[in-house]
Amino acid sequence: MRKNTYIGIAFIVLIFGIIFIPKIFRRFANDDVVRGGRMHAVGGTQETNEDELLYITINKKDRKVPEFEFVDQNNDTISDKDYRGKVFLVEFFFTRCTDICIPMNHNLQAIAKMYEGNPNFGIASFSIDPEHDTPEVLKKYAADYGVTNPNWHFMTGDRSDILKLSNEGFYLPTNTEDDLDNGLYHSGLFALIDQNGFIRSRPDDYGNPKPYYRGSVPMDATVGEGEEVPEIDILIEDIKKLLEK
Repeated sequence: MRKNTYIGIAFIVLIFGIIFIPKIFRRFANDDVVRGGRMHAVGGTQETNEDELLYITINKKDRKVPEFEFVDQNNDTISDKDYRGKVFLVEFFFTRCTDICIPMNHNLQAIAKMYEGNPNFGIASFSIDPEHDTPEVLKKYAADYGVTNPNWHFMTGDRSDILKLSNEGFYLPTNTEDDLDNGLYHSGLFALIDQNGFIRSRPDDYGNPKPYYRGSVPMDATVGEGEEVPEIDILIEDIKKLLEK
């Protein structure tokens, strides 16, 4: 091999070290994705404890449920304080939705039935169509799904507050105030919240939080190659982990 070739390889290695290695060290030092206690070094490699649920960390802060206050299907005022001490799920939906809301709420009803007698579990469903989804409409909607769990609140209120809660509070995308002309949309994801109000999730194959659970695929769906798979089974497992803490 010629001398010039060795010099070229050495130069590439040097540039890689200058550019990328400091970034890698800063990433671990700043803990931009997960914070301590969820990944640990063993023999110089990183291993993830798959039984440990992660926190969703943004700008070095664990994402926590923001304050909110809305009216539910029973005309009761419900706030984040009513969920303190509970493990609960969050979704954004609307009653006139004829697409993903249907499997989402069938999945949630199956989970709600499992924990109906457990005061430490709840569900928070926020309507992004509050002008139509009055408490009376939400009450009928809940009855149509056979909802009897007293800790499942279907909530309505000021549209701007709800859209801000979804987009900025939970990072679950819905319409924004200046984007309402082309119909309503929302994600088919569920957020899992622990007893202290922190959003939690299991790690992916790389040790990072997922960070949400796919709720729009029926829990017993048969899927083909390349199709989205149900995640309700793993969500149920993770709810159990938090309730047992």
